[in-house]
Amino acid sequence: MKNNIRVERAILRMTQQQLAERVGVSRQTINAIESGKFIPSTLLALRIARTFQKQVEQIFQLEENE
Repeated sequence: MKNNIRVERAILRMTQQQLAERVGVSRQTINAIESGKFIPSTLLALRIARTFQKQVEQIFQLEENE
């Protein structure tokens, strides 16, 4: 699964820590999601999307082989 969390954070000039605090997880979790090492739960994906005022599909995309 690909995501553009890093890009969305940059647009808002938001740190990983700030995003983590807003969605209720650790900074390490945000880092793992951004790097593709962790796939968030549906609830967490929705919280992240809401933070950026985007739809989930605008933040997370399935790759061809998924």
